Amino acid sequence: MNVIRHILLAIQFFTRIPVTGRLAAWVGYSPELLRASAAHFPAIGWLVGAVAAFGYAVLGLLLPDSTFTPLVAAVFSTVLTVLLTGGLHEDGLSDVADGLGGGHTRERALEIMKDSRVGAFGVLALVLALLAKVALLALLGDIDWGLACASLFGAHVVSRFFPLGLIRLLPYVSEAARAKSASLAGQIDTASLVVAALWLAAALVLLQVAYPDIVWVSGLLGAFLAWLLMWAWLARRLQGYTGDCLGATQQVCELAFYLGLAISL
Repeated sequence: MNVIRHILLAIQFFTRIPVTGRLAAWVGYSPELLRASAAHFPAIGWLVGAVAAFGYAVLGLLLPDSTFTPLVAAVFSTVLTVLLTGGLHEDGLSDVADGLGGGHTRERALEIMKDSRVGAFGVLALVLALLAKVALLALLGDIDWGLACASLFGAHVVSRFFPLGLIRLLPYVSEAARAKSASLAGQIDTASLVVAALWLAAALVLLQVAYPDIVWVSGLLGAFLAWLLMWAWLARRLQGYTGDCLGATQQVCELAFYLGLAISL
């Protein structure tokens, strides 16, 4: 029952799927519960990735055979993920780009990241990230439609695993009273990381069974290298992480998964 509570709390916190009323009362809430739910962040990737892949596949069946069809499907699947998550991770990417792009000191960067307004660096990061995501998904769809759907699923799971490394290795640096993710502050324990790794491993096994000839480890390696760069950058500039940093890392790792996979093909 505790595992189900933790999964539902992660769904409530990281998606727009309503967990309300008696169900929400049963799930409950506390900072300890939210920290425990971190073990199931990759499970949110299973959910979001499955919805995105389903949307991509449906358009493949409904649209005429054209060179532009993968592009349309890529845009539509991206819209679905934004609707499902409320643009939570994209918002984090924008805030981090504004803060680290416009703040020359750690204090100034954190101050900018707390500002709800979007600056030039944030807009550029969002536009370029969305363009890159749509282009890579269109490329993968042009190679093989099913491969693009599988890639969507894999990327969303993998990209929700690696941000847990920031929680493990870096201190939380935002003001707890003002931060939505303050309850996640503190190092994630080993048991939670093992559970998250099991979600990840199960997804990779599923992908390998579905497409045994694809080198899925190339996508995993791309995401890992992207995480490594984000970790080093945040450690140097902020000496820690915020909730926005977790969202930005998810976005960067998702893009790197698609890119690593595309390069291997």
